Amino acid sequence: MRIGIIGPIGSGKSTLTKLLAEHYNFPIVEEPVEKNEFLPLFYQDKETFALLSQNAFYSSLFLLMWRTKELPNVVCDSTLFSNLVFTELLRLEGIMSAYEVALTYAIADEHMKRIPDIDIHLVLVRKEDQLFENVRKRGRDIEKDQEDYLKFHYANYYDVLKRLFKAYKVPEDKILYLPVDDMFQGEEFDSIIRSIEERFQLLQEKGLTMM
Repeated sequence: MRIGIIGPIGSGKSTLTKLLAEHYNFPIVEEPVEKNEFLPLFYQDKETFALLSQNAFYSSLFLLMWRTKELPNVVCDSTLFSNLVFTELLRLEGIMSAYEVALTYAIADEHMKRIPDIDIHLVLVRKEDQLFENVRKRGRDIEKDQEDYLKFHYANYYDVLKRLFKAYKVPEDKILYLPVDDMFQGEEFDSIIRSIEERFQLLQEKGLTMM
């Protein structure tokens, strides 16, 4: 089972990835965004570094997914679709030009041809106030004074993601929207596991999995 976690900034992608990897004893594909040297530059000057940072993220994630392409079971804390959401949001906000966006999509499309499909896209759904609180709690310096950017991001994230899934013809059965609150709480995590396993069984019955 190849699981991909998708969600806006502060939704808990890394947290759920680690919890699922521990529960299933699956390896993790962990995108090293925080260590990417382009990220602080992007937050300082989005217009200059949007294209460079986006393609740096795509390239590093592609390499990680390529190296694990033979593994039947893996949890990814990001996917190429979750990165495409950022590209589309940057276009909508007027930060990336049409040419830059087209170039980024072309690169992403070439990457997708070369790596296995995700079996289940887990989309974490949280309210805006929860997202802001999570960002505040983790206290990353680069995310300080980014309220306007984050507010636009949160207001448009899920609509953009749905449009991307539709444009790339991702089967609806492979997309699992998960409203989350406290993933460390036993009942909620148990519910997440049940939802994943029920959906994966359905996908197997329909022949939509890699296994």
